[in-house]
Amino acid sequence: MEKGEENRIGKENSTEKEKYKYLKERIGKSVLSKLEQRGELNDEEIKELIYEQLSAREFAPALDVKQRWRLARELFFSIRRLDILQELLDDESVTEIMINGMDGIFVEKNGRLSRWDGCFESREKLEDVIQQMVAGCNRVVNEASPIVDARLKDGSRVNVVLAPTALNGPIVTIRRFSGEPMSMERLVHLESLDREVCDFLRKLVISGYNIFISGGTGSGKTTFLNALSGCLPPHERVITIEDSAELQLIGMENLVRLETRNANVEGCKPITIRDLIRTSLRMRPDRIIVGEVRGGEAIDMMQALNCGHDGSMSTGHANSAKDMLSRLETMALMGMDLPLPAIRRQIASALDIIIHLGRLRDKSRKVLEIVEVDGMEDGEIRLHPLYVFQEEKKEGWEKHRVRGRLVKQGEMLHTEKMAAAGF
Repeated sequence: MEKGEENRIGKENSTEKEKYKYLKERIGKSVLSKLEQRGELNDEEIKELIYEQLSAREFAPALDVKQRWRLARELFFSIRRLDILQELLDDESVTEIMINGMDGIFVEKNGRLSRWDGCFESREKLEDVIQQMVAGCNRVVNEASPIVDARLKDGSRVNVVLAPTALNGPIVTIRRFSGEPMSMERLVHLESLDREVCDFLRKLVISGYNIFISGGTGSGKTTFLNALSGCLPPHERVITIEDSAELQLIGMENLVRLETRNANVEGCKPITIRDLIRTSLRMRPDRIIVGEVRGGEAIDMMQALNCGHDGSMSTGHANSAKDMLSRLETMALMGMDLPLPAIRRQIASALDIIIHLGRLRDKSRKVLEIVEVDGMEDGEIRLHPLYVFQEEKKEGWEKHRVRGRLVKQGEMLHTEKMAAAGF
């Protein structure tokens, strides 16, 4: 194709886009005007109103059938959903959505990032959508409090950073979770772990071992915690504590879900993870599940595990199981001024098992190591490896795929809880 022909087609496409944008703006204003006149309408009535405006004499000739359907969908999402984001939220293959101000929207599919074609009409529209998202879980975000964590109705995790903190803001990151809660069976199917390890972990959960899940960002810690929680005996009283409620515990009759709260301009005091851990101890829990430990609440978590709440679980960021212990020590020191040996004894006594997850070069998420905490020796916490992931390299396999399995390193040293549970 010659350069002149390419320029002509480019101009035609640009003209079509401008025409579509102009019509969308005019029809949108007309629909909003009618909505103000008619008052509160349900979803079906709004759809009828949109179709009515699209069929009006002044608009109908300018749109073909495909454009009319697309415009009706976009207008409805703009009024009753999350505008252009709704298309991405309805796409189950999208696992993460990243909005970098007005400059671009990026999505993650199958572990790979790419730029998305859509964009918001204006900065004001983006800010309206942000307020809609955070208001849905009773959170507040503004220039005075520009950072907030929230969740959507489908359980997706939302992080928002506004100006002046975000220089090219507003910045929105949405981590999506599968509509179907993760289970141990699905993890086996996805090759995150094998059947032998799955059965072993199920026994640990039922027997009441205190388990900590570590891993880097995006390694699947919350998803794995959710799967492990599916092994909990249904008759026990379980309390979940999270910054933003994400866990989906199915079949638990005696379940209490607690969520933190930020301070706001109306004078409401913040309620932190530490506050919730402390109050949960007065609620007669059998097990306490903390979504993620990030700071001084680590010492409260360790103390809770040391006072009779066997079978509790939590997660944290680290590069290995050994590094997770170092991070827990640091976080505990942030929460309480205690000698390091005392904190190490608390951790060694509280934790039984550390499961470390990783995201490999092919973007797959796997269990990389399972270690047992074996008390103290010479002032250091001793770890006993049980399983370690080993990559298998065979000719003929695709180079971009990582294949391997968890190889057993040794037998469990502390089997008292398992024996008491009848295993």
